[in-house]
Amino acid sequence: MSAAPSVEVVSLGCRLNIAESERIRALLAEERDVVVVNSCAVTSEAVRQTRQAIRRARRSRPSARLLVTGCAAEVERQQLSAMPEVDGLIANAEKLDPRAWNVPPRAAPVPGLHTRAFVAVQNGCDHACTFCVIPQGRGPSRSLSVAEVLREVERHLANAAPEVVLTGVDVTSWGHDLPGSPSLGQLVRAVLDAFPSLARLRMSSLDGVEIDPLLFELIAHEPRVMPHLHLSLQHGHDLILKRMKRRHLRRDAEDIVGRLREARPDLAVGADLIAGFPTEDEAMHAANRSILRELRIVHGHIFPYSPRPGTPAARMPQVEKPVIRRRAAELREDVAAVREDWLRSLIGQPLSVLAEKDGTGYSPQFARVSLPEGTRPGTIVTVVPQTLEQGLLR
Repeated sequence: MSAAPSVEVVSLGCRLNIAESERIRALLAEERDVVVVNSCAVTSEAVRQTRQAIRRARRSRPSARLLVTGCAAEVERQQLSAMPEVDGLIANAEKLDPRAWNVPPRAAPVPGLHTRAFVAVQNGCDHACTFCVIPQGRGPSRSLSVAEVLREVERHLANAAPEVVLTGVDVTSWGHDLPGSPSLGQLVRAVLDAFPSLARLRMSSLDGVEIDPLLFELIAHEPRVMPHLHLSLQHGHDLILKRMKRRHLRRDAEDIVGRLREARPDLAVGADLIAGFPTEDEAMHAANRSILRELRIVHGHIFPYSPRPGTPAARMPQVEKPVIRRRAAELREDVAAVREDWLRSLIGQPLSVLAEKDGTGYSPQFARVSLPEGTRPGTIVTVVPQTLEQGLLR
């Protein structure tokens, strides 16, 4: 008689979910015929994809116990629990606690499924952006201690991870809840000092106004910190930023990018931008497009605005959906044009590329590069690309 299928974890959404899914998989390692959907609720589209993933999982594993956790399990708790495919929900704040799964504590997972190791240094958020439900799904900001972060990084390095990514919901708030309120720059310095063998350290999305002086210096001058800055920008017009209840203005983003790029000209900039936020008119949309070009955003995550129940923005005057779709498409076209120009500028330059499992890899600036046949995943090789084909340097 064949054994029942083992645990399967379906991860949706952010890098933090990816890191947490690895730990969930370890907690449930000895369980049988269990599927966990680690959900996302950042947009209504993310919730739709969560529902879709639940239905797909049930079709593929009809006899499995199907459990849902993640942000959608909090924000859309009633709706998801009513789905006939779902056997139970696990609170997002408790999903790394063995007691929530009714299993004994087990060792942390052995890393190695990804060439880049994601280390979740922080969870939750203390801010109240008017469009966001993540504080409802994740709770208040909580930081790992320096010692806990170093233990996590050490585990990954013991398994020969060539790159570590520090991630979280609001990474630049790391340390605010710890004794002495250490800065994120102090944490990055501690990681680099503790592990001189760590080849590459990459930062997840950062809030530009909370980049402390030490972190600025490390991004600007430390070669092991990758020249890749992803900003939680959201918009390019000050009035929309105020209505979003963001903590920065347009000039703040211009300032941080300008000063970093002056110190490190090879810096690649990414950003999250929302199209069609309530009250956005054509002039405000034009400001969104212009900041994208001005900051030369080459890694653009464009989100068409969708109202989230219970948020202040959902009660503001809404932009018509066809207009939102058109503005999002225009922003994506702008990103694609800026990105292509940037990628073409890398042709003929020697790039240090971390090999993935599909025959490609990523440069320090997170440009995707084709690799020589037979390159072993997880190794770092130098490539001088000669052409650009469909977004891939070759």
